[in-house]
Amino acid sequence: MDHRLGHAAWLGDRAFVRRCLIALALAALAFLLWRASSVLLLVFGAVVVAVVLRAAADLVARRTPVPERWSLAVAGLAILALLALAALLFGSQIAAQGGRLVQQLPSTLQSVMQQWGLAGSLDQMLQGRGSGLSGDILSRIGSLGMTVVGALADLLLMVVAGAFLASDPRLYRRGLVKLFPPREHERVEDALLDAGRALRLWLAGKLATMALVAVLTAALLWLAGVPSPLALGLLAGLAEFVTFVGPLVAGAIILIAALAKGTTTLIWAFVAVVAIQQLESNVITPLVQRRAVDLPPAIALFSVLAFGVLFGSLGLLFGVPLAVVAYVLVKKLYVRETLGEATRVPGEA
Repeated sequence: MDHRLGHAAWLGDRAFVRRCLIALALAALAFLLWRASSVLLLVFGAVVVAVVLRAAADLVARRTPVPERWSLAVAGLAILALLALAALLFGSQIAAQGGRLVQQLPSTLQSVMQQWGLAGSLDQMLQGRGSGLSGDILSRIGSLGMTVVGALADLLLMVVAGAFLASDPRLYRRGLVKLFPPREHERVEDALLDAGRALRLWLAGKLATMALVAVLTAALLWLAGVPSPLALGLLAGLAEFVTFVGPLVAGAIILIAALAKGTTTLIWAFVAVVAIQQLESNVITPLVQRRAVDLPPAIALFSVLAFGVLFGSLGLLFGVPLAVVAYVLVKKLYVRETLGEATRVPGEA
């Protein structure tokens, strides 16, 4: 009897130790994922690039006689050719307007602060710093330069990695599926395919919205007499990728730029910004979402805020596409297949 009790106690202790080791391993894995969050976000950025390249390659393969194995190369060359053509047609004008905008914004902001009586306190603060001001400015310029170089390096890394992912997406998808038990392979691969299709639909809708917003902003600002309308239109279109936060930042920059031309131009610029945002929210986005992913606005907003707080600028940039993927996986794997509830899954074939 004592031997049996001792053996049972030993088995109980062994099971307890095993559970503790599993808990410690999961905690260590979570810590490592947290520490590598910036790398994981770059990986997701490469996935986004791969989705765009793969969508373009599929379009080339369907609409042209180009063989499928060459479609990705042709699609990449076509994208580069379109970017080069746009730079040739509008690049010099946008660069010149962007340079003028960068020169005008500080002086315009200073004049606004003088009108509100803030310039005096700012001057006192700067004078209080004394001789350390120039060194502080130089350090800020150097930090900004390093940030720009780092962003360009991250962009290049995502593009190169995205090209590799797009060249053979099945290889990487099946490698990820093999991390799960064999009985779950079909479910996981099916869910990943749906998430990829949903992400492709969302990106197509977002790119269409960005293009429309850029064209409308440039046209209305040109009519309103705001300086550098092409540069501001391009800025507004690019900022549209970051849901909610991007349009607010772009709108603030547009209004600051409009101040250089006086109160009347500022009023017309404000009307243009509000009109474009209302048109985008009530007409463009609903029309696009009919053929794309209808992500609830509250989920999009809180995903941007949450990922921005957790992961910084990359979290802001990829907050909504990450939410799209999570939205599809939760609806398919949990709501439908675990809870048994009938629900529509975006991107489902």
